[in-house]
Amino acid sequence: MSGVWVFNKNGVMRLVENPYNQSGGDWSESSSSGGSQQQRMRRKILVHLPTSEVVSSFGSLERILKGLGWERYYNGDNADHLFQFHKRTSIDLISLPRDFSKFNSIHMYDIVVKNPNVFHVRDM
Repeated sequence: MSGVWVFNKNGVMRLVENPYNQSGGDWSESSSSGGSQQQRMRRKILVHLPTSEVVSSFGSLERILKGLGWERYYNGDNADHLFQFHKRTSIDLISLPRDFSKFNSIHMYDIVVKNPNVFHVRDM
């Protein structure tokens, strides 16, 4: 089950399975900030704050993460599906899909949480 949880006008929350296919109605009225549906569903980008570099490939991300003390983790059941990084000083593990086109905001926020004040997710 995937989708977006939204609030209707009457305050009841519901799951919108595919928000891109919703027509007007409750979806457009559920946002408190107004604006079009496309504005709210903007693509996200991951920005490395010290250099203001937009992470556009796993090569650039790996270079930045290695500079922060992260190492590639090659052991694991999903080594053929995922890139994984770990820090020797923590129990954190960052798992990313091998296909960069599947790299989404969930992965970006995982990186942000595990590297405070180093990365930021922005609307494109």
